[in-house]
Amino acid sequence: MLFKAISHKKVIADFNGGDVSSDAGLLFIREIEKKTGIIDRITRVLHDPRHPGYVKHDLHNLLRQRAYQIVAGYEDANDSDQLRHDPVLKIVCDQLDAPLASQPTISRFENTFSAKDLYRISEAFVDTFIASYKKAPKAIILDLDDTPDPTHGHQQLSFFNGYHNSYCFMPLHIYEGKSGKLITTILRTGKRPSGKEIVMILKRIVRKIRLTWPKVGIVIRGDSHYGCPEVFDFCDEYNLKYVLGLTGHPPMSLRVQKLTERAKELYLEKGQPVKLFTEFVYQAGTWTSPQRIICKVEYNDKGSNIRFILTNLVNSKIRMIYDTIYCGRGSMELMIKEHKNHLRSDKTSCHSFKANQFRLFLHSIAYVLLHTFREKCLKNTQFAKAQFDTIRLKIIKLGVRVITLSTKIKIHLPSSCPYQEDLYRIYQACLV
Repeated sequence: MLFKAISHKKVIADFNGGDVSSDAGLLFIREIEKKTGIIDRITRVLHDPRHPGYVKHDLHNLLRQRAYQIVAGYEDANDSDQLRHDPVLKIVCDQLDAPLASQPTISRFENTFSAKDLYRISEAFVDTFIASYKKAPKAIILDLDDTPDPTHGHQQLSFFNGYHNSYCFMPLHIYEGKSGKLITTILRTGKRPSGKEIVMILKRIVRKIRLTWPKVGIVIRGDSHYGCPEVFDFCDEYNLKYVLGLTGHPPMSLRVQKLTERAKELYLEKGQPVKLFTEFVYQAGTWTSPQRIICKVEYNDKGSNIRFILTNLVNSKIRMIYDTIYCGRGSMELMIKEHKNHLRSDKTSCHSFKANQFRLFLHSIAYVLLHTFREKCLKNTQFAKAQFDTIRLKIIKLGVRVITLSTKIKIHLPSSCPYQEDLYRIYQACLV
Protein backbone atom coordinates (compact mmCIF):
# COMPACT_ATOMS: atom_id res chain seq x y z
CA MET A 1 0.00 0.00 0.00
CA LEU A 2 1.52 3.29 -1.15
CA PHE A 3 0.84 6.50 0.78
CA LYS A 4 1.80 10.09 0.18
CA ALA A 5 5.57 10.56 0.10
CA ILE A 6 7.46 12.60 2.69
CA SER A 7 10.89 14.24 2.21
CA HIS A 8 11.05 12.66 -1.26
CA LYS A 9 10.73 9.21 0.31
CA LYS A 10 8.02 6.72 -0.54
CA VAL A 11 5.73 5.53 2.27
CA ILE A 12 4.97 1.83 1.79
CA ALA A 13 2.91 -0.41 4.08
CA ASP A 14 2.64 -4.21 3.96
CA PHE A 15 1.75 -7.14 6.20
CA ASN A 16 5.25 -8.54 6.68
CA GLY A 17 5.75 -7.32 10.25
CA GLY A 18 5.56 -10.79 11.77
CA ASP A 19 3.85 -11.57 15.08
CA VAL A 20 2.79 -8.26 16.59
CA SER A 21 0.64 -7.54 19.64
CA SER A 22 -0.77 -4.35 21.12
CA ASP A 23 -1.09 -5.71 24.69
CA ALA A 24 2.44 -6.32 25.96
CA GLY A 25 1.55 -4.90 29.39
CA LEU A 26 -0.35 -8.11 30.10
CA LEU A 27 3.06 -9.67 30.83
CA PHE A 28 3.13 -7.60 34.04
CA ILE A 29 -0.43 -8.62 34.89
CA ARG A 30 0.56 -12.28 34.46
CA GLU A 31 3.18 -11.90 37.18
CA ILE A 32 0.66 -10.23 39.51
CA GLU A 33 -2.00 -12.87 38.81
CA LYS A 34 0.35 -15.63 39.90
CA LYS A 35 1.07 -13.76 43.16
CA THR A 36 -2.60 -13.13 44.00
CA GLY A 37 -3.54 -16.72 43.14
CA ILE A 38 -7.09 -15.60 42.38
CA ILE A 39 -7.54 -17.61 39.19
CA ASP A 40 -6.07 -20.76 40.76
CA ARG A 41 -8.33 -20.25 43.78
CA ILE A 42 -11.47 -19.88 41.68
CA THR A 43 -10.60 -22.76 39.36
CA ARG A 44 -10.30 -25.12 42.32
CA VAL A 45 -13.90 -24.52 43.41
CA LEU A 46 -15.48 -24.96 39.97
CA HIS A 47 -17.05 -28.15 38.69
CA ASP A 48 -16.38 -28.94 35.03
CA PRO A 49 -19.28 -30.99 33.60
CA ARG A 50 -17.54 -31.60 30.25
CA HIS A 51 -16.26 -35.02 29.18
CA PRO A 52 -12.44 -34.95 29.56
CA GLY A 53 -11.96 -36.63 26.21
CA TYR A 54 -13.45 -33.68 24.35
CA VAL A 55 -11.81 -30.85 26.31
CA LYS A 56 -9.26 -28.71 24.44
CA HIS A 57 -9.34 -25.70 26.80
CA ASP A 58 -9.46 -26.40 30.54
CA LEU A 59 -11.30 -24.13 32.98
CA HIS A 60 -8.09 -22.53 34.21
CA ASN A 61 -7.08 -21.35 30.74
CA LEU A 62 -10.60 -20.19 29.86
CA LEU A 63 -10.84 -18.18 33.07
CA ARG A 64 -7.41 -16.68 32.54
CA GLN A 65 -8.06 -15.86 28.88
CA ARG A 66 -11.34 -14.11 29.64
CA ALA A 67 -9.94 -12.12 32.59
CA TYR A 68 -6.89 -10.94 30.64
CA GLN A 69 -9.06 -9.87 27.74
CA ILE A 70 -11.18 -7.72 30.08
CA VAL A 71 -8.04 -6.16 31.60
CA ALA A 72 -6.88 -5.23 28.09
CA GLY A 73 -10.25 -3.68 27.21
CA TYR A 74 -11.87 -6.55 25.30
CA GLU A 75 -15.00 -7.08 27.38
CA ASP A 76 -17.09 -8.95 24.78
CA ALA A 77 -16.88 -12.70 24.24
CA ASN A 78 -16.94 -11.96 20.49
CA ASP A 79 -13.46 -10.45 20.80
CA SER A 80 -12.06 -13.94 21.44
CA ASP A 81 -12.29 -14.81 17.76
CA GLN A 82 -9.86 -12.02 16.82
CA LEU A 83 -7.59 -12.49 19.85
CA ARG A 84 -7.15 -16.26 19.90
CA HIS A 85 -3.97 -15.93 17.79
CA ASP A 86 -2.54 -12.88 19.60
CA PRO A 87 1.06 -13.83 20.54
CA VAL A 88 1.20 -12.00 23.89
CA LEU A 89 -2.22 -13.24 24.99
CA LYS A 90 -1.11 -16.80 24.19
CA ILE A 91 2.06 -16.28 26.25
CA VAL A 92 0.22 -15.00 29.33
CA CYS A 93 -2.24 -17.89 29.04
CA ASP A 94 0.66 -20.41 28.84
CA GLN A 95 -0.59 -21.75 25.52
CA LEU A 96 1.88 -21.35 22.66
CA ASP A 97 1.22 -24.38 20.46
CA ALA A 98 -2.49 -23.96 19.75
CA PRO A 99 -4.92 -21.04 19.33
CA LEU A 100 -6.87 -19.86 22.35
CA ALA A 101 -10.59 -20.49 22.78
CA SER A 102 -13.02 -18.99 20.28
CA GLN A 103 -16.25 -17.10 20.98
CA PRO A 104 -18.57 -20.16 21.00
CA THR A 105 -16.34 -21.89 23.57
CA ILE A 106 -16.22 -18.76 25.72
CA SER A 107 -20.00 -18.34 25.54
CA ARG A 108 -20.60 -21.95 26.59
CA PHE A 109 -18.06 -21.45 29.38
CA GLU A 110 -19.98 -18.45 30.75
CA ASN A 111 -23.25 -20.40 30.79
CA THR A 112 -21.83 -23.53 32.45
CA PHE A 113 -21.94 -22.90 36.17
CA SER A 114 -24.56 -23.63 38.80
CA ALA A 115 -25.68 -21.56 41.78
CA LYS A 116 -23.38 -23.65 44.01
CA ASP A 117 -20.41 -22.83 41.77
CA LEU A 118 -21.24 -19.13 41.92
CA TYR A 119 -21.51 -19.24 45.71
CA ARG A 120 -18.09 -20.90 45.94
CA ILE A 121 -16.62 -18.24 43.61
CA SER A 122 -17.95 -15.48 45.87
CA GLU A 123 -16.23 -17.18 48.81
CA ALA A 124 -13.01 -17.41 46.78
CA PHE A 125 -13.07 -13.62 46.36
CA VAL A 126 -13.28 -13.19 50.14
CA ASP A 127 -10.41 -15.67 50.56
CA THR A 128 -8.36 -13.65 48.05
CA PHE A 129 -9.10 -10.46 49.97
CA ILE A 130 -7.95 -12.07 53.23
CA ALA A 131 -4.82 -13.51 51.60
CA SER A 132 -3.85 -10.06 50.28
CA TYR A 133 -2.76 -9.07 53.82
CA LYS A 134 0.57 -10.28 55.16
CA LYS A 135 -0.72 -9.93 58.73
CA ALA A 136 -4.13 -9.33 60.25
CA PRO A 137 -5.17 -5.65 60.12
CA LYS A 138 -6.35 -3.93 63.29
CA ALA A 139 -9.54 -2.76 61.60
CA ILE A 140 -11.24 -2.80 58.23
CA ILE A 141 -14.17 -0.90 56.72
CA LEU A 142 -16.77 -2.79 54.70
CA ASP A 143 -18.15 -0.31 52.19
CA LEU A 144 -21.48 -1.31 50.64
CA ASP A 145 -23.19 0.27 47.67
CA ASP A 146 -25.22 -0.74 44.64
CA THR A 147 -25.22 0.71 41.15
CA PRO A 148 -27.70 0.52 38.26
CA ASP A 149 -26.85 -1.89 35.46
CA PRO A 150 -29.39 -1.16 32.66
CA THR A 151 -30.66 -4.15 30.67
CA HIS A 152 -31.79 -4.01 27.07
CA GLY A 153 -33.21 -7.44 26.32
CA HIS A 154 -34.95 -10.37 28.00
CA GLN A 155 -32.50 -10.96 30.84
CA GLN A 156 -33.84 -13.01 33.73
CA LEU A 157 -34.74 -11.02 36.88
CA SER A 158 -34.41 -7.68 35.14
CA PHE A 159 -36.79 -5.37 37.06
CA PHE A 160 -38.03 -1.88 36.31
CA ASN A 161 -36.55 0.65 38.71
CA GLY A 162 -38.63 3.80 39.04
CA TYR A 163 -35.78 5.91 40.45
CA HIS A 164 -33.48 5.12 37.51
CA ASN A 165 -36.43 4.94 35.06
CA SER A 166 -35.18 1.81 33.33
CA TYR A 167 -35.13 -1.97 33.49
CA CYS A 168 -31.92 -2.93 35.21
CA PHE A 169 -29.96 -5.05 37.64
CA MET A 170 -28.65 -3.48 40.85
CA PRO A 171 -25.39 -5.32 41.63
CA LEU A 172 -24.07 -4.92 45.17
CA HIS A 173 -20.40 -3.97 45.45
CA ILE A 174 -18.47 -4.52 48.68
CA TYR A 175 -14.96 -3.06 49.08
CA GLU A 176 -12.54 -2.45 51.92
CA GLY A 177 -12.95 1.28 52.41
CA LYS A 178 -9.35 2.24 53.28
CA SER A 179 -7.47 0.23 50.67
CA GLY A 180 -10.03 -0.09 47.87
CA LYS A 181 -9.59 -3.86 47.75
CA LEU A 182 -12.60 -5.70 46.36
CA ILE A 183 -14.26 -8.16 48.72
CA THR A 184 -17.06 -9.41 46.48
CA THR A 185 -19.74 -8.35 43.99
CA ILE A 186 -23.25 -9.79 43.99
CA LEU A 187 -25.62 -9.42 41.04
CA ARG A 188 -29.09 -8.44 42.21
CA THR A 189 -32.48 -7.72 40.72
CA GLY A 190 -33.21 -4.10 39.87
CA LYS A 191 -34.72 -3.11 43.20
CA ARG A 192 -33.59 -1.71 46.51
CA PRO A 193 -32.14 -4.41 48.80
CA SER A 194 -34.18 -5.41 51.82
CA GLY A 195 -32.69 -5.52 55.32
CA LYS A 196 -32.86 -9.33 55.40
CA GLU A 197 -31.04 -9.57 52.06
CA ILE A 198 -28.25 -7.25 53.24
CA VAL A 199 -27.80 -9.21 56.48
CA MET A 200 -27.77 -12.53 54.62
CA ILE A 201 -24.81 -11.33 52.53
CA LEU A 202 -22.96 -9.57 55.35
CA LYS A 203 -23.28 -12.51 57.71
CA ARG A 204 -21.38 -14.84 55.38
CA ILE A 205 -18.61 -12.31 54.76
CA VAL A 206 -18.17 -11.34 58.42
CA ARG A 207 -18.09 -14.97 59.58
CA LYS A 208 -15.42 -15.82 57.03
CA ILE A 209 -13.28 -12.81 57.94
CA ARG A 210 -13.63 -13.39 61.67
CA LEU A 211 -12.69 -17.04 61.23
CA THR A 212 -9.26 -15.90 60.02
CA TRP A 213 -8.98 -12.65 61.99
CA PRO A 214 -10.90 -13.15 65.27
CA LYS A 215 -9.83 -9.81 66.77
CA VAL A 216 -10.16 -7.54 63.74
CA GLY A 217 -12.40 -4.50 64.17
CA ILE A 218 -15.03 -4.22 61.45
CA VAL A 219 -16.93 -1.05 60.52
CA ILE A 220 -19.97 -1.33 58.23
CA ARG A 221 -20.45 1.80 56.12
CA GLY A 222 -23.25 2.55 53.68
CA ASP A 223 -25.86 5.07 52.57
CA SER A 224 -29.51 5.22 53.64
CA HIS A 225 -30.35 2.03 51.67
CA TYR A 226 -28.48 0.15 54.39
CA GLY A 227 -29.65 2.15 57.40
CA CYS A 228 -32.37 -0.28 58.42
CA PRO A 229 -33.08 -2.05 61.74
CA GLU A 230 -32.07 -5.49 60.46
CA VAL A 231 -28.57 -4.20 59.66
CA PHE A 232 -27.80 -2.42 62.91
CA ASP A 233 -29.34 -5.27 64.94
CA PHE A 234 -27.01 -7.64 63.09
CA CYS A 235 -24.05 -5.35 63.81
CA ASP A 236 -24.88 -5.27 67.53
CA GLU A 237 -25.14 -9.07 67.59
CA TYR A 238 -21.74 -9.56 65.91
CA ASN A 239 -19.99 -6.70 67.76
CA LEU A 240 -19.55 -4.59 64.63
CA LYS A 241 -19.35 -0.82 64.39
CA TYR A 242 -21.45 0.98 61.82
CA VAL A 243 -21.87 4.38 60.22
CA LEU A 244 -24.98 4.36 58.03
CA GLY A 245 -27.04 6.94 56.21
CA LEU A 246 -30.61 7.42 57.39
CA THR A 247 -33.71 8.74 55.69
CA GLY A 248 -35.13 11.59 57.76
CA HIS A 249 -38.34 10.89 59.71
CA PRO A 250 -40.75 13.77 60.55
CA PRO A 251 -39.96 13.60 64.31
CA MET A 252 -36.25 13.86 63.48
CA SER A 253 -36.82 16.91 61.29
CA LEU A 254 -38.68 18.60 64.15
CA ARG A 255 -35.69 17.94 66.44
CA VAL A 256 -33.40 19.99 64.17
CA GLN A 257 -35.84 22.73 63.17
CA LYS A 258 -34.25 25.35 65.45
CA LEU A 259 -30.77 24.41 64.21
CA THR A 260 -31.94 24.88 60.62
CA GLU A 261 -33.29 28.34 61.45
CA ARG A 262 -29.99 29.19 63.18
CA ALA A 263 -28.02 28.09 60.09
CA LYS A 264 -30.22 30.32 57.90
CA GLU A 265 -29.63 33.31 60.19
CA LEU A 266 -25.86 32.81 60.09
CA TYR A 267 -25.90 32.49 56.30
CA LEU A 268 -27.87 35.73 55.89
CA GLU A 269 -25.55 37.45 58.37
CA LYS A 270 -22.22 36.28 56.89
CA GLY A 271 -23.21 35.67 53.27
CA GLN A 272 -21.26 32.39 53.26
CA PRO A 273 -22.37 28.75 53.38
CA VAL A 274 -22.93 27.53 56.94
CA LYS A 275 -22.58 23.97 58.21
CA LEU A 276 -23.77 23.01 61.70
CA PHE A 277 -23.91 19.66 63.49
CA THR A 278 -25.95 18.18 66.28
CA GLU A 279 -26.74 14.76 67.73
CA PHE A 280 -29.56 13.11 69.64
CA VAL A 281 -30.89 9.69 70.58
CA TYR A 282 -33.87 8.44 68.60
CA GLN A 283 -35.86 5.23 68.29
CA ALA A 284 -38.40 4.64 65.53
CA GLY A 285 -41.37 2.38 66.16
CA THR A 286 -39.85 -0.58 64.26
CA TRP A 287 -36.41 -0.34 65.94
CA THR A 288 -35.50 -2.65 68.79
CA SER A 289 -33.27 -0.09 70.53
CA PRO A 290 -32.54 3.66 70.51
CA GLN A 291 -29.75 4.83 68.21
CA ARG A 292 -27.26 7.69 68.16
CA ILE A 293 -28.30 10.06 65.36
CA ILE A 294 -25.95 12.68 63.93
CA CYS A 295 -27.40 15.48 61.83
CA LYS A 296 -25.64 17.88 59.49
CA VAL A 297 -27.53 21.07 58.69
CA GLU A 298 -26.06 23.05 55.80
CA TYR A 299 -27.42 26.33 54.44
CA ASN A 300 -26.22 28.02 51.25
CA ASP A 301 -27.57 29.90 48.23
CA LYS A 302 -29.67 26.86 47.31
CA GLY A 303 -31.36 26.68 50.69
CA SER A 304 -31.08 24.11 53.45
CA ASN A 305 -29.48 20.70 53.09
CA ILE A 306 -30.16 18.30 55.98
CA ARG A 307 -28.51 14.88 56.28
CA PHE A 308 -28.90 12.23 59.00
CA ILE A 309 -26.62 9.32 59.83
CA LEU A 310 -26.78 6.76 62.62
CA THR A 311 -23.86 5.11 64.33
CA ASN A 312 -22.89 3.09 67.39
CA LEU A 313 -19.50 4.82 67.67
CA VAL A 314 -19.53 6.28 71.17
CA ASN A 315 -16.34 8.24 71.84
CA SER A 316 -15.81 9.83 68.43
CA LYS A 317 -16.65 13.48 67.80
CA ILE A 318 -19.65 14.41 65.67
CA ARG A 319 -17.77 16.27 62.92
CA MET A 320 -15.11 13.58 62.63
CA ILE A 321 -17.75 10.85 62.27
CA TYR A 322 -19.58 12.74 59.56
CA ASP A 323 -16.82 14.51 57.63
CA THR A 324 -14.10 11.87 57.88
CA ILE A 325 -15.76 8.49 58.35
CA TYR A 326 -19.13 8.82 56.61
CA CYS A 327 -18.06 11.17 53.81
CA GLY A 328 -15.03 8.92 53.27
CA ARG A 329 -17.37 6.51 51.53
CA GLY A 330 -17.26 8.88 48.56
CA SER A 331 -14.06 7.13 47.47
CA MET A 332 -16.17 4.04 46.85
CA GLU A 333 -17.83 5.85 43.96
CA LEU A 334 -14.43 5.87 42.27
CA MET A 335 -14.00 2.13 42.90
CA ILE A 336 -17.38 1.40 41.33
CA LYS A 337 -16.51 3.75 38.46
CA GLU A 338 -13.35 1.78 37.71
CA HIS A 339 -15.20 -1.55 37.99
CA LYS A 340 -18.25 -0.51 36.00
CA ASN A 341 -16.99 2.06 33.47
CA HIS A 342 -13.32 1.25 32.95
CA LEU A 343 -13.78 -2.54 32.99
CA ARG A 344 -17.29 -2.45 31.51
CA SER A 345 -18.79 -4.75 34.11
CA ASP A 346 -22.27 -3.66 33.04
CA LYS A 347 -22.03 -5.93 29.97
CA THR A 348 -24.46 -8.38 31.58
CA SER A 349 -26.28 -9.21 28.36
CA CYS A 350 -26.78 -12.97 28.77
CA HIS A 351 -30.34 -14.28 29.14
CA SER A 352 -29.49 -16.41 32.18
CA PHE A 353 -29.15 -14.61 35.51
CA LYS A 354 -26.47 -17.11 36.61
CA ALA A 355 -24.43 -16.43 33.47
CA ASN A 356 -24.64 -12.69 34.14
CA GLN A 357 -23.47 -13.23 37.73
CA PHE A 358 -20.50 -15.19 36.39
CA ARG A 359 -19.74 -12.35 33.97
CA LEU A 360 -19.75 -9.92 36.89
CA PHE A 361 -17.24 -12.18 38.64
CA LEU A 362 -15.01 -12.18 35.54
CA HIS A 363 -14.88 -8.38 35.63
CA SER A 364 -14.23 -8.56 39.37
CA ILE A 365 -11.17 -10.74 38.69
CA ALA A 366 -9.93 -8.04 36.32
CA TYR A 367 -10.52 -5.43 39.06
CA VAL A 368 -8.49 -7.45 41.59
CA LEU A 369 -5.62 -7.85 39.13
CA LEU A 370 -5.45 -4.18 38.14
CA HIS A 371 -5.91 -2.91 41.70
CA THR A 372 -3.14 -5.21 42.96
CA PHE A 373 -0.94 -4.18 40.03
CA ARG A 374 -1.39 -0.50 40.88
CA GLU A 375 -0.87 -1.07 44.60
CA LYS A 376 2.22 -3.31 44.32
CA CYS A 377 3.98 -2.22 41.14
CA LEU A 378 3.09 1.38 40.33
CA LYS A 379 3.70 3.09 43.69
CA ASN A 380 7.13 4.49 42.66
CA THR A 381 6.04 5.63 39.21
CA GLN A 382 4.00 8.47 37.74
CA PHE A 383 1.06 6.03 37.54
CA ALA A 384 0.80 5.42 41.31
CA LYS A 385 -2.66 7.02 41.47
CA ALA A 386 -3.73 6.49 37.88
CA GLN A 387 -7.20 5.22 37.05
CA PHE A 388 -7.64 1.87 35.37
CA ASP A 389 -8.31 3.39 31.95
CA THR A 390 -5.04 5.34 32.15
CA ILE A 391 -3.12 2.25 33.25
CA ARG A 392 -4.55 0.34 30.32
CA LEU A 393 -3.78 3.10 27.81
CA LYS A 394 -0.24 3.81 29.00
CA ILE A 395 1.02 0.43 30.23
CA ILE A 396 -1.16 -2.46 29.02
CA LYS A 397 -1.53 -1.22 25.44
CA LEU A 398 2.12 -1.52 24.43
CA GLY A 399 2.81 -2.48 20.83
CA VAL A 400 5.49 -5.16 20.51
CA ARG A 401 6.97 -7.57 18.01
CA VAL A 402 7.20 -11.17 19.20
CA ILE A 403 9.87 -13.50 17.80
CA THR A 404 9.69 -17.17 18.79
CA LEU A 405 12.99 -19.05 18.68
CA SER A 406 13.79 -22.64 19.62
CA THR A 407 15.12 -21.71 23.06
CA LYS A 408 13.53 -18.34 23.85
CA ILE A 409 10.78 -15.88 23.02
CA LYS A 410 12.03 -12.35 22.29
CA ILE A 411 9.63 -9.46 22.77
CA HIS A 412 10.78 -6.20 21.19
CA LEU A 413 9.22 -3.05 22.58
CA PRO A 414 9.43 0.14 20.51
CA SER A 415 12.66 2.13 20.95
CA SER A 416 10.56 5.30 21.12
CA CYS A 417 8.52 4.12 24.13
CA PRO A 418 8.23 7.21 26.40
CA TYR A 419 7.88 5.20 29.63
CA GLN A 420 11.03 3.06 29.53
CA GLU A 421 12.28 4.00 33.01
CA ASP A 422 8.85 3.46 34.55
CA LEU A 423 8.53 0.08 32.84
CA TYR A 424 11.86 -1.04 34.29
CA ARG A 425 10.66 -0.02 37.76
CA ILE A 426 7.40 -1.88 37.22
CA TYR A 427 9.30 -4.97 36.09
CA GLN A 428 11.50 -4.89 39.21
CA ALA A 429 8.43 -4.47 41.45
CA CYS A 430 6.74 -7.47 39.83
CA LEU A 431 9.67 -9.65 40.83
CA VAL A 432 9.46 -8.77 44.54
